[in-house]
Amino acid sequence: MSQPATKSVIMADTVIEGDVVSKGQVVVNGRVQGSLSAQSVEVSPSGGIYGSLRAKTADVNGTVQGDIAIGGLIQIGQTGSVEGEVEYGKISMQQGGALSGTMRNVPPQLTGDFKVSVERGGKVRITTLDLTAFDPDDDAKDLTYSLSNPKGGFIALASADTVPVQKFTQADIERGAVFFVHDGTNAPTAGFDTIVTDAKGETSGKQRHVTVEVKG
Repeated sequence: MSQPATKSVIMADTVIEGDVVSKGQVVVNGRVQGSLSAQSVEVSPSGGIYGSLRAKTADVNGTVQGDIAIGGLIQIGQTGSVEGEVEYGKISMQQGGALSGTMRNVPPQLTGDFKVSVERGGKVRITTLDLTAFDPDDDAKDLTYSLSNPKGGFIALASADTVPVQKFTQADIERGAVFFVHDGTNAPTAGFDTIVTDAKGETSGKQRHVTVEVKG
């Protein structure tokens, strides 16, 4: 049985100097001078965070200044003010709200076990267990994989599985249309490198290598 989400409230007459960590929601009516990390954060018109903020979502109607990273949606109300280094998934702001500083969209994340196996001279479907890209503000069709350094074969799409491609999308993976085609050589492993780019040009970081085990 799952536990209900916790909710912590920092009262209007309270000043906390140091670190605040919560696995649930934190409502800030007072002041935090330090760092606050929570699942979700609500800053009331009387509240303020000065230092750093880490959360999945944030609803700001007071003041937040410093190093800010919101993985999902940050909402800035008409009395809200956000200033500093801001990384976000999605953002919305009402008329009257204030936003200044360096803004950076959250880059896509690339996960998976980065391993597949194929029969020698055969082909294997690349699944979401092997490769998955996620970005809170981009659809699967807007997350594009770029390939490099292929070894022992190539990537192809189901519509033309004898034609190598250099790019495909997360949507292609999710519909089962991406294959690794082995070239029949005798090496025990094959593979390729890949990186993901979102619609705004942000990348998943360093290229990741996908290892293909060759059987037979």
